Amino acid sequence: MTGHSVLQLPVPPLEAWVRARTAHYDAGFVSDDPRFGHAHVTALGPFDPAPDAHVLATVAAIAAATAPVSVRLAELAQFPNGIIHLVPDPVAPLRALTARLVAAFPQWPPYGGEFGTSPDDLQPHLTVDAASDRVDVASTAALLAGTVPVDAVLDRLQLAWWESGRCHVVHEWLLGS
Repeated sequence: MTGHSVLQLPVPPLEAWVRARTAHYDAGFVSDDPRFGHAHVTALGPFDPAPDAHVLATVAAIAAATAPVSVRLAELAQFPNGIIHLVPDPVAPLRALTARLVAAFPQWPPYGGEFGTSPDDLQPHLTVDAASDRVDVASTAALLAGTVPVDAVLDRLQLAWWESGRCHVVHEWLLGS
C-alpha cells in the first residue's frame, strides 16, 4: 500500500500557506478536493485504510461528543526527525480527542507507536516544514512572518487519504454535532 489514512482536524486559516509549501516540496500531495486539510492537526494516524460502517459510526459518535477546540498557533518547534511545526495552545483537548480515538481503536496506535503509545506521549502539532541544510526554525519563522500567530477553531474531523496523486477526504464529521 502506498498511501495511508489519517483522522485530522483541518486548520483553515493556514490552509493556503501549507498548501503552497506542500506544492513546493511535492505537488503530488496537493489535493484537488477543496475540503482536504493540507493544514491540519493529526488526531490519529495512520488509521484504518478501509473502515467499515461500525468503525465510521464509532468515529462519528466520538466527533459528536467532542466540542470544537479553539487554539492559538504561534510557537514554532522542531522534532528530532527534523519536522518543523506549530504547537497548538492548548494541547489538552487535542490529547483528549486522541485518547478517545485510541481507546476505541487500540489497533491503530498514534504514528504507529513510533513516538510512544499513550496520547500523553504525543505533541499535537501542525507540520509546516522540514529541516535541511537550507531550512531551519529561523528560516521557517521568516517565511511565516505576518501569517502567525493564528487563532483557529478546529470544528471538523476528517478521515483523509494521503497518497501522491490521490489525497482526498473520505469522510468528514462536525465536532459537537
